[in-house]
Amino acid sequence: MSKIVDWSRRASPWIIHFNAGGCNGCDIEVLAALTPRFDVERFGILLKGTPRHADILVCTGPVNEQIKSRLKRIYDQMPHPKFVVAVGACAISGGVFRGCYNTLGGMDDVLPVTAYIPGCPPRPDAIIQGVYALLEKLRKGGSKGG
Repeated sequence: MSKIVDWSRRASPWIIHFNAGGCNGCDIEVLAALTPRFDVERFGILLKGTPRHADILVCTGPVNEQIKSRLKRIYDQMPHPKFVVAVGACAISGGVFRGCYNTLGGMDDVLPVTAYIPGCPPRPDAIIQGVYALLEKLRKGGSKGG
């Protein structure tokens, strides 16, 4: 039974998008990647509204003190195996908000990040390529997730 569950997670990953703030440039690009123009559903990727049904947490924006506990709560609600994708310079390192009084830095300061998609903001096709690279890594048995 676990082989079937593993196959279904690799064949049809469900994502949840978390916007930690910032300028919302990356947020707009993630949403653009979900539109019919780029059609991520051809890879089986579906956006879900609840973390209890999601396999991949797609994060944008820098992490600050206010968001940290909410981000951890959402991550803890996701079923195993779970993966985190940091999208954009702010999610990777804090970006232009690095060094601000309430900014902790990137997502990897709070959660174990599986994939990084650089850019400010990254294009929708780069986001799709990053998620697809994560899926290929899973298909080859590269990572077990968090």
